[in-house]
Amino acid sequence: MNFKQTIRLTSIAAATWLAIGSASAQTIVKIGYTSAANGSYGMGVTAFCDEIEKGTQGRYKCQQFPAGSVGGEREMIEAVQLGTLDITDVSTGPVGNFVPEVKIVDIPFLFRDYDHARAYLDGPGGQELLKKFPAKGLIALTWSENGFRHMTNNKHPIVTPADTAGLKMRTMENKVHMDGYRTFGIRPTPMAFPEVFGALQQGIVDGQENPIPIILSSKFSQVQKYLSLTAHVYSPALFLTSPRFMNKLSEADKKVFYDAAKVGNIAQRKKVSEDDANGIAQLEADGMIVVRKVDAAAFVKALEPANAAYAKEFGAENIQKIRDFK
Repeated sequence: MNFKQTIRLTSIAAATWLAIGSASAQTIVKIGYTSAANGSYGMGVTAFCDEIEKGTQGRYKCQQFPAGSVGGEREMIEAVQLGTLDITDVSTGPVGNFVPEVKIVDIPFLFRDYDHARAYLDGPGGQELLKKFPAKGLIALTWSENGFRHMTNNKHPIVTPADTAGLKMRTMENKVHMDGYRTFGIRPTPMAFPEVFGALQQGIVDGQENPIPIILSSKFSQVQKYLSLTAHVYSPALFLTSPRFMNKLSEADKKVFYDAAKVGNIAQRKKVSEDDANGIAQLEADGMIVVRKVDAAAFVKALEPANAAYAKEFGAENIQKIRDFK
């Protein structure tokens, strides 16, 4: 072996050891969500992951599990608590089962519009709710967004609460939602999100309710005929992790993760806004019949019995404080 060959082999060996060392120093962060990778959650998670990789110079890299590939939202929250999943981006639908105080933001017709909801959650009230998570074995890095929920079904157009009477509708496992929907006349049917498309296709349920981005990315237009723009609930979401995971990070890396979650939230909200602006026309083009003018006042009126129960559970003054927030 000549001198040049020796040098070349030495260089290759050194590069190999450097690569092995670099690979061993990289930590994979497992993050799951239930919607398709091209939806609003996917946009938010990808922005979040890009910031983490950039902020840690590649020491942390995400492995995404979209489309419910590691379970429904409740299962993913439990996995985060157990440490088998590092982070999840989930709607607040099942979160109240873990952190009861959060259920207040799931009250139907609580928020006027996106500006109202986003400002409240980013403000003192919303940030105070995030402090409730560590005691339950969870850390909320930031709020993110699911969007205003609308009703779809295969029976007939929904304009008033009377049109929902007897409809078997898939809902999240969320008592606040379900109590409100019963006052409309709906028969709530809790179901993990990965099961919903098949249940609609097979007629196990008549309909479902979700924001436009989820209806789009889940291709519900293939299995649902009518879309009514009820906007009956604003549905926040959260980037959730655990104290177990965060305690492994240096203070500098913790800041990277918190800052990355804020970037992810911005990207997710942006995608929600874009889909709300453009998605309805797409769903019509896909064959859905869209009811744009819904009798919102009638739905609010029908909600009165549930509102009395909400006032008892959360405090009328606390609910009013959110309604009045500007």
